[in-house]
Amino acid sequence: MSVDRRPRSVHALPYANSAVWSVAAAFLAALAVAPLATASPTLTVVGVGAVALALAVAVHPPIAAFVLIPVTPLIIGIDRGAVIPVLRPNEALAAVLAAGLLARLGAELLGGMPFRPRLGRVDLAIFLLAVTGSALPLLWMHARGADITRDDLLYALTLWKYYGLYLIVRTSVRTIRDVVICLWLSLAAAGVVAIVAILQALQLFGVPGLLATYYAPFGHTQALDNMRGTSTIAAAQAVADVMTFNLAIAAGLVLRGSRHRTELVALSILFLFGALASGQFSGVLALLVGVVAFGYVTGRLTTTVLAFVPAAIVAVLALRPVVDRRIAAFDTATGIPASWIGRLENLRTYVLPELSTGWNWALGVRPSARVPGPADAGRDWIFIESGYAWLVWSGGVPMLLAFVYFLWTTLRRVANVARARPDAVGVAAIASFTALVVVAVLQAFDPHLTLRGAADLCFFLLALALSGVWRAR
Repeated sequence: MSVDRRPRSVHALPYANSAVWSVAAAFLAALAVAPLATASPTLTVVGVGAVALALAVAVHPPIAAFVLIPVTPLIIGIDRGAVIPVLRPNEALAAVLAAGLLARLGAELLGGMPFRPRLGRVDLAIFLLAVTGSALPLLWMHARGADITRDDLLYALTLWKYYGLYLIVRTSVRTIRDVVICLWLSLAAAGVVAIVAILQALQLFGVPGLLATYYAPFGHTQALDNMRGTSTIAAAQAVADVMTFNLAIAAGLVLRGSRHRTELVALSILFLFGALASGQFSGVLALLVGVVAFGYVTGRLTTTVLAFVPAAIVAVLALRPVVDRRIAAFDTATGIPASWIGRLENLRTYVLPELSTGWNWALGVRPSARVPGPADAGRDWIFIESGYAWLVWSGGVPMLLAFVYFLWTTLRRVANVARARPDAVGVAAIASFTALVVVAVLQAFDPHLTLRGAADLCFFLLALALSGVWRAR
């Protein structure tokens, strides 16, 4: 008698009636978001949609990744509470998708499937980073008798949220084909972000006015008219990062022999334009670092640089008004952008004095990454705009060491995957390596580890790179 030795998907349900359990459990899990529907007709529609989406994810888990990856950059710029009470829309979406996946897990357990979570060093690295950025500083604040504010609690949850996003994508992706779909969905969404950023930066077709309703950064509509492409992410630095990460995806697909070479080259040029449209000096640096990281991990540094330079020149010429405005912002005395001088002054005035007080440098000041601004400055908050200073401010030396361990662990893992796998998982690993190197370097200027939009995609790519799928279909 022949024996079928073909490997089975680790996610397959062992019993025929498991789909029924999935539907029933997903319905119960989705009821957690249903109370929102009682507030208004609009929220009624939202509640019904949430239930339907959770059901769909419970029946077919890859839908979670297919929805989360492309929708996130299109809605993440909407402020907290602007559409949904308390939450940002992307956070509410993630909660619904997680409910569907948890319902699926419950159905599998009821169906008799053993629960074997695949946890490793990367999970440990993210866990340590989250703990040192939340529990440790909160305990230290309690020991000092400092008041723990709502702001502290929200910031303390940030890295846990990103770990949750990582787990949603990693547990929902089932096959190599799923990874391919996720990568193309990311490219499609990034294309929309890039087009909006370019039109916004060039002040065309009333795009800044259209963004003002929901996508004004922290409600400041004047920030939409300064020739910086914040797009639907509402953060110019994050737009540049997202463009760079997706440029690595497109270039990786070309390198690995995709049949859609023409479309990928066109998207790559669009992403280059989108990164420059962000109007950020750090965006240019992100591109340069990304190109070097991509060339290094693929072993094609010279070819990558030669392909990048002419495209960059064309993009600079096409976006000349944006480039000229940013060059004019250089301080002639110091040779650095005027905005960076303001950042250094804020660090010296508002951050470093408190950080150097007592043992704050060792165990951190508080999770909140901002301090109240002076009344005469017209600013409610002064943000800590150096990522490494933010690490020490939030969790002291332990969080800084946890970040180093996170980079060391993840970079080694994804580099090995990128070089070993010629398929879509390998492409995701190439892009993940690129994203992590960009985060490591640009963390000196902003907290890119938690920069909305950019951080989400960084953890999505890490999850895709470590998904461990084997099937083409």
